[in-house]
Amino acid sequence: MRQSGAKRPPIASKVNFCITLLARETGDSHISGMNAASALNGEILPPLSGDVFQRLQRLRRLAWFLDAALRIPGTKYRMGADALIGLLPVGGTVVMTVLSLLFVWEGWRLKAPTGLLAKMLVNIALEAAFDLVPVLGNLVDIAFKANLRNIDLLEQYFGVVRR
Repeated sequence: MRQSGAKRPPIASKVNFCITLLARETGDSHISGMNAASALNGEILPPLSGDVFQRLQRLRRLAWFLDAALRIPGTKYRMGADALIGLLPVGGTVVMTVLSLLFVWEGWRLKAPTGLLAKMLVNIALEAAFDLVPVLGNLVDIAFKANLRNIDLLEQYFGVVRR
């Protein structure tokens, strides 16, 4: 029996484990070439519900807008609305932290495990803490990209493969 504090593996890990067992038992080469992404996208299991997939896509677009919408001329770096709005003293940090918490809220609504939500909160807290330092905070926003990290965590948990 699992203890209450034990860490749960992501859905994709569980599916990969089951695919491996099934391939071993049946000897089917088609199954052994699969992974969680193909299984969760409809080859073995029903695909993620349209609602979950649409929510993740919407969050991905928002994360891109907040963290990477604009290329900094003459560099390979990108920045988003987070770095621009973060130029406003204190108020910009508050506004962007609240927007970043939307990712955690959506993760909670999608029933992501509390450990994953905690990692997402740590990403947001780190970025918000650095945002309180005037110029350094904006540089950290450009480099760290907490919102893109958080959507990556959610997509990894749900086994979504980006193309």
